[in-house]
Amino acid sequence: MINSRIITTIYLVFISLIFSHPAFATDGTEPEAAGTWMAILPPVLAIIMALTMKRVIPALFLGLLLGAWLVEGLTVQGFWSGLLATFQVYVLNALADRDHAAILLFSLMIGGMVGIISRNGGMQGVVNSIARWANSVRHASLATASMGLAVFFDDYANTLVVGNTMRPVTDSQRISREKLAYIVDSTAAPVSCIALVTTWIGYEVGLIGDSLDKMPGIDIDAYLLFMNTIPYSFYPVLAIAFVFMVAWSGRDFGPMLTVEQHARQHGVSSDTGGKEHDHDSAPIDPVDDKPHRAINAILPIAVLVLGVVGGLYVTGKANVEAADPSLRDIIGSADSYSALMWASFLGVLTAALLSLGQRILDTEEVINAWYRGLRSMLMALIILMLAWSLGETTDILRTADFLVSELGDTLPAFALPAIVFLLAAGTAFATGSSWGAMGILVPLVMPLTWAVLQAQDLADPEHMHILFSAVSAVLAGAVWGDHCSPISDTTILSSLASGCDHIEHVRTQLPYAVLVGITGLLAGTLPVALGLPWWLGMLIGLVILAVLLRLFGSKSEAAVN
Repeated sequence: MINSRIITTIYLVFISLIFSHPAFATDGTEPEAAGTWMAILPPVLAIIMALTMKRVIPALFLGLLLGAWLVEGLTVQGFWSGLLATFQVYVLNALADRDHAAILLFSLMIGGMVGIISRNGGMQGVVNSIARWANSVRHASLATASMGLAVFFDDYANTLVVGNTMRPVTDSQRISREKLAYIVDSTAAPVSCIALVTTWIGYEVGLIGDSLDKMPGIDIDAYLLFMNTIPYSFYPVLAIAFVFMVAWSGRDFGPMLTVEQHARQHGVSSDTGGKEHDHDSAPIDPVDDKPHRAINAILPIAVLVLGVVGGLYVTGKANVEAADPSLRDIIGSADSYSALMWASFLGVLTAALLSLGQRILDTEEVINAWYRGLRSMLMALIILMLAWSLGETTDILRTADFLVSELGDTLPAFALPAIVFLLAAGTAFATGSSWGAMGILVPLVMPLTWAVLQAQDLADPEHMHILFSAVSAVLAGAVWGDHCSPISDTTILSSLASGCDHIEHVRTQLPYAVLVGITGLLAGTLPVALGLPWWLGMLIGLVILAVLLRLFGSKSEAAVN
């Protein structure tokens, strides 16, 4: 009897704790932790756990759980309320938000379009057109890099398509698999993170838009803010430029020079380590015995790009109040979320109609290809939703307010982009995920940077470049860390698609990535935050890389064409 009573009591207490309603959601009172040092614990925990576990999703969830617990109060009941609130309140709010839903749908449709144009042979047609020119070491290297720019809309598609397609071509010219993997890797994420319409854009704009909602006193569209960050993305731009410098000059240094010399003299050897593609990242091969027409990829992508531009103009024209608005006024008043949704939907329809009209795919095959492309986006979207959810808890806890009160008057505004760049690089390196680093840091960095600018009376158009540079530092630093990381998904895929030993790929690419990253930081991020024009910082970075490659790089035997 006693045992049954104890068990019943424990059960009732457990049930009451489980189903107690979140305190903050019901009474609207501010949590005790709001605006205190405890408010920084959720994002800090997410960063530490990401570095420790090398897994982004559980790290974000633990940060979210701690944030929800702090909102509810650090009690046993608060823990259970916070645990349930992570899903029932914060994830639900992230999904229910109209702008968030637009970003999710846009990203899914972009992934679906990539799946269709891969299956209908359009992407292969683009690749074949470029590969015909690759009849020498220099031409093969430049063709591979150019193909990396052509397949700009998704980094996974880029690595898998370019690596697998160009491998026979580069092998025939005795270009090492390590060099192929480097070119593939360095024209994947760097291109996708700054191109105007890619599978990355929905994710980046989603994080930026959510952060803008927590920044009073600033009025700018999320997509336009992203566009303003591109000139300050020194690492991605310099990484792409350095690939072309290396390809054109035929010069290498460090471990890459050794493997290139060996390939010239003894031919190409490969070792994939026995690894296989996982199901979601496996390449979507074109249908057998069907023509590979480049137009089947070019036209849907053109519709996508023109759809975004046209959508921005149409929505901006409808929203602007001026009698004779300038193009800047129109774009500034545009609804980027609507434009992105229209464009992605039209891109998918175009790809589907081309496939059906030419009888390359039937209806079921179109749907299956669309679904395979869509499925490849799911993991990234889960990270995005958790990042949004964590951001809501830090908003309630007034994390940015605490950081500003502690750092606003002491931390130099010009130092923020460089600090953020290094922090993002470290996070991405340890986790192997550039998207994870972005998801953790963008919701924290943007409100903090804006608040620091306000605290130091710098929140004016003259100093907006610091905000743009800080946002680009998250994106660029995340890509840099991802490039250097041996556990990065794109690094692994680049090795697999190129038929290269993974450790050798990391070992040979690392000196190049480190050189470009340090150059971008010292020649671009730091001086530009101090007032140097971005174009001058970019030019200085390009000159430095060209000079260093000339001084320390050497040509492999038979590399002169």
